[in-house]
Amino acid sequence: MTRVTVTVDGTQYTDDVEPRMLLVQYLRETLGKVGTVIGCDTSSCGACTVHLDGQSVKSCSVLAVQADGREVTTIEGLATDGQLHPVQQAFHENHALQCGFCTPGMIMQSVALLKDNPNPSEADVRHNLEGNLCRCTGYQNIVKAVQAAAGGAQ
Repeated sequence: MTRVTVTVDGTQYTDDVEPRMLLVQYLRETLGKVGTVIGCDTSSCGACTVHLDGQSVKSCSVLAVQADGREVTTIEGLATDGQLHPVQQAFHENHALQCGFCTPGMIMQSVALLKDNPNPSEADVRHNLEGNLCRCTGYQNIVKAVQAAAGGAQ
């Protein structure tokens, strides 16, 4: 076992973890952050996307021990004072989800995109979301939601 201290959604946690435990497993199984979804376990689908020190990562490709001393933001950590993050609100208003399985990863990836590019074109959005798969929506409303959130998603 290895002791890690990780700040997740603004709260610091210290736990003993198996050195091979994935960050997604730590978030879900140890901390109960079940909004971070396990999709493929191969970093192909993007459902497990979180922010690690402000950078978008697929948490199934990061070990929990690699997050030691670092800050993680999950989908649960985006809302502030009961108010949805602008990207979450835009997904809701633009019907950018159906089954919802991919939604947390899509939102986390979109927040990262808008941080780097506050006014993305449709092509920019589609390119940035290439690593996040959705089997239900056809992506049209997802792209529309990201563009609707542009400018207000800092």
